[in-house]
Amino acid sequence: MISGKKIVVVLPAYNAERTLEHTFREIPMDIVDEVILVDDSSGDKTVQIAEKLGIRHIIRHEQNKGYGGNQKTCYQTALKLKADIVIMLHPDYQYTPKLIPAMSHLIAADVYPVVLGSRILGKGALIGGMPLWRYISNRILTLFQNMLMKQKLSEYHTGYRAFSADVLRKINFEANSDDFVFDNQMLAQILYADFPIAEITCPTRYFEEASSIGLKRSIKYGIGVVGTSLAYRMQKWGIANYKIFSKE
Repeated sequence: MISGKKIVVVLPAYNAERTLEHTFREIPMDIVDEVILVDDSSGDKTVQIAEKLGIRHIIRHEQNKGYGGNQKTCYQTALKLKADIVIMLHPDYQYTPKLIPAMSHLIAADVYPVVLGSRILGKGALIGGMPLWRYISNRILTLFQNMLMKQKLSEYHTGYRAFSADVLRKINFEANSDDFVFDNQMLAQILYADFPIAEITCPTRYFEEASSIGLKRSIKYGIGVVGTSLAYRMQKWGIANYKIFSKE
């Protein structure tokens, strides 16, 4: 705990057998109270490795629910465990768990209710091996969203996020897509609800074992991001009403 706040790390896992142990071993268990792993019907030994590591809360989807569907289970479970701070960390070892204390302290001290680990602040993305085409598309989509949503985030596409439980209870994340655009919709909901967001520089690693979506899925994701941004703006203008921005 930090300042009496219960900290729960959630790991949305899919075929993470080669990287799960590296990720888990770096989680600072001196401040983290619980770790939840949700396995999205992996075809490898992710669950067996999680059990070997002693992860107490392991949930296995019998059928693949998608990246967004996995996170829904993660957050539902964390709230049931009465978490005060929830850290979403990919178990593919692309993001360092060593930033968990810094992210948690910002929330525990009531400085910010949401903290993102940004690959774009500094030069972490390209140094860490992010493909140039992915970096350029990240910058273009981020510029588009900042203009449309009137924000100044360095990126909307990081998979390393920390939330106060109050944020999770007040946004309708259940209404979001079960696919990769879930992450982007969630940030749109948070901004729509006027929660401020902090960013900290996060080094990242791109390597063979790290999870990554291909070009076709990336295009689909990009289209979803544009759609989410337009929905946000139309909702703000009062000319449309989208379920993801409703409270229930």
